[in-house]
Amino acid sequence: MTELLYLGSAVLFILGLKQLGSPRTARRGNTLAAAGMLAAIVITLIDQDITNWGTVIAGLVVGGAVGAVLAIRVQMTDMPQLVAAFNGFGGIASTLVALVAVDQAAGVFDVETGITVVLSLAIGTVTFSGSFVAFGKLQGILPGRPLGFAGGQILNALLAIAIVGCGIWAVAADSTLAYWLVAAAALILGVLAVTPIGGADMPVVISLLNSLSGVAAAMAGFVVGNQALIIGGALVGAAGFILTMLMGEAMNRSLANVLFSGFGTEGTGPITTSDKPVKSATPDDVAIALAYADSVMVVPGYGMAVAQAQHAVRDLATVLEERGVEVNYAIHPVAGRMPGHMNVLLAEADVPYDQLLDLEQSNPKLPQTDAVLIIGANDVVNPSARDDAGSPIYGMPILEVDHARTCIVIKRSLSPGFAGIDNPLFYLDNTMMLFADGRDAVESVVTALADV
Repeated sequence: MTELLYLGSAVLFILGLKQLGSPRTARRGNTLAAAGMLAAIVITLIDQDITNWGTVIAGLVVGGAVGAVLAIRVQMTDMPQLVAAFNGFGGIASTLVALVAVDQAAGVFDVETGITVVLSLAIGTVTFSGSFVAFGKLQGILPGRPLGFAGGQILNALLAIAIVGCGIWAVAADSTLAYWLVAAAALILGVLAVTPIGGADMPVVISLLNSLSGVAAAMAGFVVGNQALIIGGALVGAAGFILTMLMGEAMNRSLANVLFSGFGTEGTGPITTSDKPVKSATPDDVAIALAYADSVMVVPGYGMAVAQAQHAVRDLATVLEERGVEVNYAIHPVAGRMPGHMNVLLAEADVPYDQLLDLEQSNPKLPQTDAVLIIGANDVVNPSARDDAGSPIYGMPILEVDHARTCIVIKRSLSPGFAGIDNPLFYLDNTMMLFADGRDAVESVVTALADV
């Protein structure tokens, strides 16, 4: 009966994961997956004869309260670092399961179990420390730029060799000390591996760490013989890795390049070296351009998230639609700081799902679009990725907004994006620059539309 119930939980995991593939069903998918996890926990407690229900209920209440507070208080702009923290907690949970097993068995395992213990310790601890370095970079506690040092990659390689060596020692000699050394070396490796990665690559890193947290959980499941943990961890590991590959493809970057190139300065580059003039616009200018357009494409970026401008953007779209203007939203896969960041923000503002277009849907429409409104996006609309073979982002798929009749860019300044390079889009004849905070600018445009 326990195995059948675990299978039922796994089915809920799979159905939940499937429904996360669409914004329309994502909320229901989250609910199904959460129900599956709750069921798996209750089944495990009963199976292991852990029936102190007062403690169990207290844990549910405390955990539920923490989750509720986070759901209510954490801003959408802070969601990437929250996901990074969740990845880290998942990694340390798997590590603790493995360490308890080591303590209970005094380090004595058969070869197969010993190997899974080593893998759970190594992957779980790397995920824990690496995730909280990512959290620090995203939160601004650590600099977003790459923080490397001479010989860093050599040291990482030596740590990896030490982990393998201590793992072999642990399995061969049933050494408790060796298992602890695996965890200690992996803890250091997680910090040193993520620190040299720049802010531009954090979405990919978060996705990879999510995958690793799932693999660590699956390994912990093998250690304790828990089918639900194995299945759930495998699902997370596979889904996270697929997403990591897709994110790398969207940036035209290999995983190795992301991990070892130190790319991305998080806007610490020069303001601009171009002496070309830009066409500054006022909210009235933008209102006129949008009011007389037949079709408008909105391109959201991280600047929109920082300004919390999604609701103002929705209000602007409503006003335009009342005038008969067709409004759509072009979503680049790596816009923002985590996969789906822009989709979540716009869904929060009740933007209709059928107006959210991905890269492949957006680009064919752009040459027939009268006006493109870019709010806080930079690298994902940079024509250098298409035209300049010497650019660091050359080959990265972009939203080809320069093909539209008019480009309207809302930014605080001409400062570069995460890649730290200038954007030729700003100097094109068909580009208007509205220098302002994203939300203030959009609200001013909405006000100006009333007089057009």
